[in-house]
Amino acid sequence: MSNESRIASTERALSESHVYMSKADMVTGALRELVLGGELEPGEPLPQRQLAERFDVSPTPVREALRRLEAEGLVTFDLHKGSTVVAVDYGATQENYRIRAALESLGAELAADSIEPEEIRELEDIIDAMEATDEDDRIHELNRRFHFRVYETASSPLLLSLIKRLWASFPHGPQVMRPHSESISQHRTLVEALRARDREKAHEVMWHHIMEVADLL
Repeated sequence: MSNESRIASTERALSESHVYMSKADMVTGALRELVLGGELEPGEPLPQRQLAERFDVSPTPVREALRRLEAEGLVTFDLHKGSTVVAVDYGATQENYRIRAALESLGAELAADSIEPEEIRELEDIIDAMEATDEDDRIHELNRRFHFRVYETASSPLLLSLIKRLWASFPHGPQVMRPHSESISQHRTLVEALRARDREKAHEVMWHHIMEVADLL
């Protein structure tokens, strides 16, 4: 999605909900998505003038957006180098998996409270697509889609943002290291827990789903 599309989509959604969004809000949201989505890589410079031109705004909302993202830990500022995307520490892999387990099991627990039947069907469709392919790239893509669809249904924008940031800390995103059939089976077990609105079971399934990978490292 282009920057213009990101901003237009955000403006449209907020207009429909009667919420005012400033230019700084729009630039912050677009930059956050670019960082969390990996389109802006760790260590990449963020020159204010170029960003202002890119988003068709004055430098003022760009400065405010960078200040906010610095507070979120996504951007760092150096007096001589200016603002850059925070460089990711890939060394704490097992620690990151433990943090993933804590945050994502909470996401599954919250999803059990709010998930709708059509969202359950969407998750089942993703699992069916995973079962129908043996291509690693496709499996990885579908696995990511499955996980984030669960967290989106949790209706917690802050938690979703934290999980996106954590996934970005892995060089190519968390990898599916267990056997393909086992991963699919665990995904189906999670969906059944969500369908039953069993918060405790959803939490438990997601926790073990992630920590098994940490144990394999």
